[in-house]
Order: sequence, then structure tokens, then C-alpha cells
Amino acid sequence: MPIVRPGRLRTLLSATAALILICTFYFYWTPPPASTIPSTAFEVPLTERQNAFWKVLRPILDAHAPNCPSPTLRLPVNAVHYNATTTEPRPDLILLGKNELEAMEEAHANYINDVKVSKKIRPVHSPGTRGLVTTAGGSYLPVFLSALRMLRRTGSTLPVEVYMKDASEYEKSICEDVLPDMDARCFILSDIVGNNIIQHYQLKVFAVLFSSFEEIVWMDADCFPLDKPEILLNHEPFTSTGLVTWPDFWASSISPVYFNISRQPIPPMSERQSSETGVFLVSKKTHYLTMLLAAYYNYYGPSHYFRLLSQGAPGEGDKETFLQAATAVGEPFYTVSERVQAIGHAKPDGFSGSAMAQSDPIGDYALTSQGKWRVQDPSVDKPPRVFFVHANYPKFNPAENVFGAKWETAPTLRPDGTEGRAWTAPEDVLRRFGLDIEKAYWEEIKWISCNPEIEFKTWETKTEVCEKVESYWNTVFAEPHDDDPKFVEEG
Repeated sequence: MPIVRPGRLRTLLSATAALILICTFYFYWTPPPASTIPSTAFEVPLTERQNAFWKVLRPILDAHAPNCPSPTLRLPVNAVHYNATTTEPRPDLILLGKNELEAMEEAHANYINDVKVSKKIRPVHSPGTRGLVTTAGGSYLPVFLSALRMLRRTGSTLPVEVYMKDASEYEKSICEDVLPDMDARCFILSDIVGNNIIQHYQLKVFAVLFSSFEEIVWMDADCFPLDKPEILLNHEPFTSTGLVTWPDFWASSISPVYFNISRQPIPPMSERQSSETGVFLVSKKTHYLTMLLAAYYNYYGPSHYFRLLSQGAPGEGDKETFLQAATAVGEPFYTVSERVQAIGHAKPDGFSGSAMAQSDPIGDYALTSQGKWRVQDPSVDKPPRVFFVHANYPKFNPAENVFGAKWETAPTLRPDGTEGRAWTAPEDVLRRFGLDIEKAYWEEIKWISCNPEIEFKTWETKTEVCEKVESYWNTVFAEPHDDDPKFVEEG
């Protein structure tokens, strides 16, 4: 039997103890969540991922064109407010021949199959990340900056990515000097997809797909939250569905032809409202196929799908592409049931609305999960709080015609002839805000307008803009007025 000398024995015992310690650490150590690991630790640069993704996706999109002329719309659908108890038939105003229908149906099915089986389509996002995504440029960039200030005002720490159509919309001083201090970055879509490939409404889904985030809060440039939107990502209904959308005012006007093309049963008109996609929440981990199909609907939106999904209804564009993509591939979703509310002010001849108030989905889900549907019977419970405001008409760019008589929705005049607020009604909706959100919004607009370090290409006279905004602020908000609305909900 070999003799082990004392020195070697100590070395052997030390090595054995170290090995046991390492094994113990290996079995009981839990790696940190992906969200705490910098994406650079395990990812190639974002621009490379974006370009590689598009290099694979575009040929698949091109290979499955609808292969038929654009659908013909006999006449635009009537804009009808949603009725949860209606038995009216779905409007059917699209003319599409049998051969064209079959061609679109085949192309649709083959596209879904190809993106399902493709092993080359690699998601752009970093696992475990979340953030806010939007598009902005030109006259929308000042509007976006106000919304970003409102986001940070809530205490939100979500990083932000803002996508611009092409280099003409990129403003160096804003993107490189102003936005980084608010944890926001600019990206130019044409650098990825090429010039004049996607336009206007088509930009949204591609911004989502090209984003580095896995869980996304989408907000249009003219939307802003009243609370931290990351709260919504941590609770139902998002946690169980991975896709949350908000309603528009109108009844659905999706053509029956679309449901035939996508091989779905035709839903009744009472099932849900049309969509308003100024805001939505989506997880690309759970809804990647949905987003790829929505990309198809938008890529061929101007030629085929926008018309099929709206039939000329107000806001025709990408608004129905996200939810319908989810239904077409059978992925879950939650549509906020609480009606969207117009906010504005009274006029001698009626009501002038200039923004849309969208409700808290957590509160909405708390009611619907108990079988309480206020959209059918408002008396079943109190409404949820307002969570988002979509200030859509006019766009609150102070260098444009927010003031004055051009806009029927411009700030109202008081009885003494001085300027007043834009949002004074309905009072019950304003109470659901819980705070004076119009004053807060104008405070941020004033900060942007009068900050000497902020210059926009579309602002010809910065000094004049600042003077105009300060004058309006001093008249309307500097001192309380008897006609100021009340913002704390009773009870």
C-alpha cells in the first residue's frame, strides 16, 4: 500500500474540500434574472440583430404577397358607436372575387406556416427586458418630448426607444443631448429596412419588432400615462395574457371577407369594440407570432389589409392589426372593456372633444373577472381610474395651431373673453384622473418651450413659442379660477 506523506495528504484534503464547496455552490446557486444582466453580456449589438432579423423576414413577407388586386370598397362604413347588446349584422362592403379571396387565403396561411417553421428568424429583443416604445419625428417630436416628461413625472424608470421613419426626422441635438438624460434613445427605421419601404401607420409594428425590449408598453407620441406604466406589466391581465389593448369609440367594422381569409369564424358585432392602438402592452416572448402576423398585415396594409380591417371607418390604418393577428394565430389577449371617454369642453353648439381617456386595465380586470361588465350595465360598479390620456386633436405642439380659432377643440374662452382650459368636461371623467392632469401637461409643455437648451427643426421662432406658452400659462393656470374642474373623485 503506497504511503501518502503528510504534506501531500494536506494538499489532497484541501483539494477535496474545495471540490465539495464548488459542487455545493453549483447545486444551490440561482443565476440572476436576465433583466439584471446587461444585454451586451450575451448578445451581439442591437443594430446587428435588427439587420439580421430584417434580412430574414423581408424575403418571407415578399414571398407571400396577396397576389391579387386591392379589395374594392363599395362605400365607407358608417361610424357607429359600440353597442354591447346589438344584434346588427356585420357590415359587408368589400368586393373581392372568389379567385382573389382564395389567393389571399393561401398567401395568409403560407406566411403563417413559414414564420412558424423558420429557424432563421431570431428575435431582436434581449430576454427579460422591458421598456416603452414609440415613433416620433418632425412636428411630433415636441409632442413626444412632452409625453416623455409626463412619463418621468410619474416616477417611471422604463427605458424608452423612439423610432423615426428616416434620417430627415433625426434631430441630433434632441437625440444626443436631451433624450439620453431621460433614458431615451433614437433609432432610424430606414437604416434597417431601407428608404420608403414602410410609412406612417406601418411603422408601429416594426418599431415593436426591432425594439430591444421583450415586454413593451407602446404609447403613441401624443399619449401619456397618469401613473407608472410598468405597474401594468406586473399585474393581471397582462401577466396571464401577454397582450392588452384598449377600445375605440366605434363598433367593429372588420369585413367578413377578412375572417374568411384568415380562416376564423365571424364574430358577432356585440363581442367587442374596435381597437384604439395609441396604447397597448405586449410580450414578444408570448406573442412573437402575433407580432410577425401583424407585420404582414401592415406590410400589405395600404394595399389590402387596412381596408379589410376597417372598411373606411374612422382611423383606418394599423388599429385592428394587432388584436386580429392574435385571434388568427390563437394567442391570448385582454381587451379593456371600459369605454373610452372623450374629454374636452362645452361649446354653445355642443361638446368639443380633444383627447381620449383610457382606463386602468387592472381595475377593469378586477370587475370583469367578477362578471361585472360596465359596458353592458354601468350601474354594476364604479368605473376604473383613468390611466392614459391620448391628446390626439389637436396635437399639443405649441409652435402649431393649438391656440386660436383654427381648431374647434382649441382651449375655450371664459365669459370675460380670456383663454381657458381645453379639458373641463365631462366632470365625472375628470374626477377619475385624481389630479389636475391638464395643468401638469402644460407645465411640461412650458418647460420644453422655454428651455434654452431645447431646439426643434420645426420651430422657427423659439422665443415666440415660449412667450405664447407663458402667456397662456399665466392666464389659465397661474392662479385658481372658479371654473376650474374638480379632480378628486368623491367616495
